[in-house]
Parts: sequence; structure tokens; C-alpha cells
Amino acid sequence: MTATDKYAVFGNPIKHSKSPQIHRMFAAQAEQQLSYRAVKVDVGKFADAAKSFFDNGGKGLNITVPFKIEAYHFADELSDRARLAGAVNTLALQEDGKIYGDNTDGDGLVRDICDNLAWELTDKRILLLGAGGAIRGVLAPLMKRKPSQVLIANRTVEKAQKLARDFSAFGSVGACSFEALNANQYDLIINGTSASLVGELPPLPTNALTDEGCCYDMMYSAAPTPFMRWGAENAAWAVSDGLGMLVEQAAESFCVWRGTRPTTRPVIDAVREQLEASQ
Repeated sequence: MTATDKYAVFGNPIKHSKSPQIHRMFAAQAEQQLSYRAVKVDVGKFADAAKSFFDNGGKGLNITVPFKIEAYHFADELSDRARLAGAVNTLALQEDGKIYGDNTDGDGLVRDICDNLAWELTDKRILLLGAGGAIRGVLAPLMKRKPSQVLIANRTVEKAQKLARDFSAFGSVGACSFEALNANQYDLIINGTSASLVGELPPLPTNALTDEGCCYDMMYSAAPTPFMRWGAENAAWAVSDGLGMLVEQAAESFCVWRGTRPTTRPVIDAVREQLEASQ
């Protein structure tokens, strides 16, 4: 590895990405030299931009919205978790010149929930809000922790039903519309919708949580998200946003590229401190 190994995150929009800061801290921790920048890629230009990046000496890319499916098709080889997710958030140049595609989102979520927050997943009833790429990307790692039940709720119930069928081999997974959510209670509710980005909240019954139920929003912000506030108002035992997931999936990517996994807690704390100071 050279002193000028080049990495980047491709997305649109990308202005507020924390990835350059996170990976600079990982590199300092590992005492490795690399460059990492955020690149706004025009919609429809992803393949050209990625090819140019690797042709000009780039070693690896993180991929964020809206390009994860395009990255899936761009890769020459795919990890099992990328195949299951149907999307790629990490591209890595291999020694043979082929591009390897991986998806670290689900493992990042599970590490944050189980290791950082010390919440249990095994034998728990989990409600997932949304049926888009964010939920698909985390379903397999969640199911591998053997919850007693997983229910996917979505505005368009057909999308939730398809997702449930696709992952039925991993355990008990059902689907319904938001309106069909009834008196059942859940130990963990994970918001994978984009509602928090626009200050909104998926429609939820007020009695959806067990006495020790937790709420996790895959989005993050300096202030509590609307979903986190809903959890607090409805007696959630604990609530969290997705900042830890962001750092944990980045650590998985760093490991794919550099062969070493960073310690994440000091990075999560530093990014959180900066985020709160920016309010």
C-alpha cells in the first residue's frame, strides 16, 4: 500500500457526509496514510464516475443514496451479504484488478444495537418500518440473531410482502400496512423510512412497545428525530438514532479495504460531539 491510497464516498446529495471525517479518524487510529473525499455524482453518471475513479488509481469507494443498486451492478464480484441486500455500499479494488462489492449496512446496524447499545435481539419481537433498500440491507443480519418474530410494516403492503417472502428462509417474518398495525407489542421498533429526513413520523399505534421496548431510527441528526421523540413520549425503555450504525458500517468498509477493524467508540463519541456542537 502506498502513502497516497485514494478512497471516496459517492452520493447525491453528499455535502453533509460524515464519512471523510470518520475515515480520517480510522486511518489515524491505524497509523495508516490515505486520502478520502466526498464526491457528488450526477444521477445517471455513476458507472462512468466509478470507472474513472478506479482507472485513476482509486482503491475503494463507499456508496450512498441513490447509487447502491448501480454499485451492485458495477461490481465484478459480490459478497454474500451484498447479494442478499441486493445493493452495495462498499467497492474495493482487488489485486487481480476486479472490483469487489460488499454491503456493510446490516452488520453495522447489528453491531451498534448489540455492542454499543447492549440491546438484545435474540428471541425479541421486532417491528421494521419501511420496505425500501434501507430495510432490505439489514434484514439478513437481523434475522441471523434469531428474533422470535419480525414484522415489516409499509405504506405499500405489497413491497413489505415481497420482502417478507424473500427473507422467509431466515425465520418468522411477516408483513402488513401501517394501518393494519394492531394491539401487538414489540421489543424493538426500527425506523427504516425516510420520514425523519423531512421531520415526519410513520403512523404508529401508541401502544406498540412492550414495557422494555426500544426505538432505533436508522437516520441521525443533532436533535432527536420525530421517531425518537415518539418513542420517548410512549415510554420507550431506550431510544437511539443511527449515528452508531453509520460509524460501524464505515468500520466494516475500512476493514474490507485495509485489513484491520478500527475501534469505533471514540469515533462515535467524536462525531456525536461535533454534531451537537453544530446545532
